[in-house]
Amino acid sequence: MSALDWTILLVTIAAIVAYGTLRDRATTMDGFLRAGADLRWWTLGLSIMATQASAITFLSVPGQAYQDGMGFIQFYFGLPIAMVILAALIVPIYHRLRVYTAYQYLEIRFDRRTRRLVAALFLIQRGLSVGLSIYAPAIVLAAVLDWPVFTTNLALGTVTILYTVAGGSRAVARTQTLQMAVILCGMVAAFGYALFQLPSEISFGRALDLAGTLGKLQLVDASPRFDTRYTLWSGLFGGLFVALSYFGTDQSQVQRYLAGGPLAESRLGLLMHGFIKIPMQLFVLLVGVMVFVFYQVNPPPLFFNQAELARVRQAAPAEVAALEAEQTHIFQDKRVAISQLMAAQAAHDAPATAQARAATRAGELRLRELHARTGKLIARKRPGVDTKDADYIFIRFVLDHLPHGLIGILVAVILCAAMSSSAGALSALGSTTVVDFYQLSVRPNENDAHYLRAARLFTGLWGALAVGFAGFAALLDNLIQAVNILGSLFYGPMLGVFLVGFFSRRVHARAAFVATLVGQIAVLLVFAFSSITFLWYNVIGCAVVVLVAAAWPTRSAQTDVTAG
Repeated sequence: MSALDWTILLVTIAAIVAYGTLRDRATTMDGFLRAGADLRWWTLGLSIMATQASAITFLSVPGQAYQDGMGFIQFYFGLPIAMVILAALIVPIYHRLRVYTAYQYLEIRFDRRTRRLVAALFLIQRGLSVGLSIYAPAIVLAAVLDWPVFTTNLALGTVTILYTVAGGSRAVARTQTLQMAVILCGMVAAFGYALFQLPSEISFGRALDLAGTLGKLQLVDASPRFDTRYTLWSGLFGGLFVALSYFGTDQSQVQRYLAGGPLAESRLGLLMHGFIKIPMQLFVLLVGVMVFVFYQVNPPPLFFNQAELARVRQAAPAEVAALEAEQTHIFQDKRVAISQLMAAQAAHDAPATAQARAATRAGELRLRELHARTGKLIARKRPGVDTKDADYIFIRFVLDHLPHGLIGILVAVILCAAMSSSAGALSALGSTTVVDFYQLSVRPNENDAHYLRAARLFTGLWGALAVGFAGFAALLDNLIQAVNILGSLFYGPMLGVFLVGFFSRRVHARAAFVATLVGQIAVLLVFAFSSITFLWYNVIGCAVVVLVAAAWPTRSAQTDVTAG
């Protein structure tokens, strides 16, 4: 990175941190946990988007599109439906009860034991997930600065903790608005540059055609398979359940829209997110596809994790050199085939077009096989090292090919995304710990200033734990999938107990508590002993809780605060 890149990066990060720590410093418990409940719907909508769209989104999703195409978009097909359901039925309940956390509702409806159980499930899954959100951009800084990943985890975590502890939920929401602006501008710039650098004979339409020829543009898989991660049905049903649970029961999101004043502000913020998220995610995937097309006409790295490849080159220089020579030969052959394809399409020569498509596909298959052999060589020479490099694809493209200045912007994009999602999660972890455990059972009769100090302390402690867990994230596969799998292990049972509370007046506290435990155990067993893909965990966990609660012997229910 040049001095210009560093200037852009540091000014962007410093401005956001200063804005969060100085302008919106929380002085009351309500301000720290609910931002004073006076934010407008567009701020809430951007805050919700920023909390969900972590740095993992902007590192892993383009890499996933590069390797597997745009089918990941199916994960979000159920989200707009979920936003409408939540805005119509669930958000009014939270507003009417004026709760700080979603889990307070469970004590009102059932009992304190159920409240603590579900709050504990949230703390476990979100505490682990925020560690992944911190680790993802550490890859970037490690690549740029050649620092140890742990050092970069610590530096990024410290910066995020600083303004989250100082400003609380209000600072998180306000800074997320700025962060989303930086993120969207940066991704547009990356897309435009990748397209601009293509040869003149490859227009945007031809680029899409080339990507489609190589299997990167299939958006929908309608097959009824349970062992395929992303299909139309897993997205509509599994995605609906995970969105209902994430936005309806996960405090990191509930806290975002509880910061709105009137009910209408919260509803509009959720609906804004529901109808913008899919186009935004589609665009991020399209950026990955354009990077893929860029590397069809420009030589790609043999392995995108250049640090690991360099270590293996030192241990086995002849083998790496042989693989690189083979890659050069295959790439040249495929480049010729692509040129022939462009010429045949321009001449409207159908037989020549079909022949060139077949040659292009054959070249791509040979490069994929070579990439797999490279991974095996790395695994053999570096036992225990991650041989997946999808998370390095986009940042490698940025560092190797973008002009100075734009590099600083794109690195700032990834760091802004990391800070926005991590700050939202840390704020929620701190508030849940204080409201659902500390204030409830440890120090129930303290004043507002005491609980504000406690909220700041617990937010900082969760940040320290997240940084510690980030040190283990390198052991995981693709990060975006790791985050989604982790959430799906818990979201189904959490959603189930809330649905029972909202829509069934006959289920009592013991039934709800036992059903939640049974549902959680069922999901863990499915994860451990079946090949069912993770999106269905949400459906299974929710269904088990609802069925067990419904089958429990009837007894008079607790306080009626259902949607009915």
